[in-house]
Amino acid sequence: MCPAKDKIKVLFVCTGNSCRSQMAEGWTRYLKGDVIEASSAGVWPVGVHPRAIRVMAEAGVDISDQTSKHVDEFLGTDFDFVVTLCDNARQQCPVFPGKAKLIHKAFEDPVAVAGSEEQIMHAFRKARDDIKAFIETVPEALKQQKTGGSI
Repeated sequence: MCPAKDKIKVLFVCTGNSCRSQMAEGWTRYLKGDVIEASSAGVWPVGVHPRAIRVMAEAGVDISDQTSKHVDEFLGTDFDFVVTLCDNARQQCPVFPGKAKLIHKAFEDPVAVAGSEEQIMHAFRKARDDIKAFIETVPEALKQQKTGGSI
């Protein structure tokens, strides 16, 4: 396990910091916590979505203690990578001074899905699984990207 000062610092950003960025933070802590220090934030935080908590728990990852935060709370933090997870966050994300590389990796927003409870939960599970597959590739995938690039 790397000491905290040697870990790669990553901030995941989406619009509401309610679902996708929360899942990314949770998966990173669960799968890569030995090498990555993960945080998440939103450009318009609205609280952690109960369905996000539920589908992550189904996969054995507890994000129930995570909180929704505004991206401005992290402006003084020296991140290695800032990863935007939706187009809105990419457009609204402030510039982080220092060495932070801005990377864009968009995921469909399950909160925007309408339909039956089964259809909505399917969208949340798909987002969870897609984000997990992405997190399994980091930090290597992040290091290979150019600043501002999309994965």
